[in-house]
Amino acid sequence: FIAKNDGDVSWMNTKGNYPSGVDLTEEDIQAFLERVDCYVMGSKTYESALNLGWPYGDKPVKVLTSRDLDTEKESVEFLNGDLAQVVKRLKTTFKNIWMVGGSGTTKSFLREGLVDEIVISILPIILGDGLLFFDTIKKEIPLELREVKAYKDGMVEMRYVVKK
Repeated sequence: FIAKNDGDVSWMNTKGNYPSGVDLTEEDIQAFLERVDCYVMGSKTYESALNLGWPYGDKPVKVLTSRDLDTEKESVEFLNGDLAQVVKRLKTTFKNIWMVGGSGTTKSFLREGLVDEIVISILPIILGDGLLFFDTIKKEIPLELREVKAYKDGMVEMRYVVKK
């Protein structure tokens, strides 16, 4: 699951204990975020980010929506239309685009073959119910595992590339 039924993601703060794991440091997080040129997300993820506290700074954020939304953030642009064309246009300006969650947006990107890499993090909690992440993509997508990291807080992160 990607969230609880009501959209709550507070479970993402769940911590466990795995002494053999590595530390996830602020320096590691900063180094990763510095490689991101642009964030892309659906409107629900955008609205959640606004409510939770905007974590994206001044980096460009492209919000995919057919709704008429407003923003006070200069770094935010609302986009709609053919997803493949939108991504093609973004790739002319941005090298490393991070598609930030939302199961609907993620599934659309996967169906259209617009994903190069998938990072899946498993936290030490079973929600038992909620919003499904990979429920119906309607096609098989072969992946190749590139990296697995287990962290001291019990999170396991797996990085896959999408085989083309």
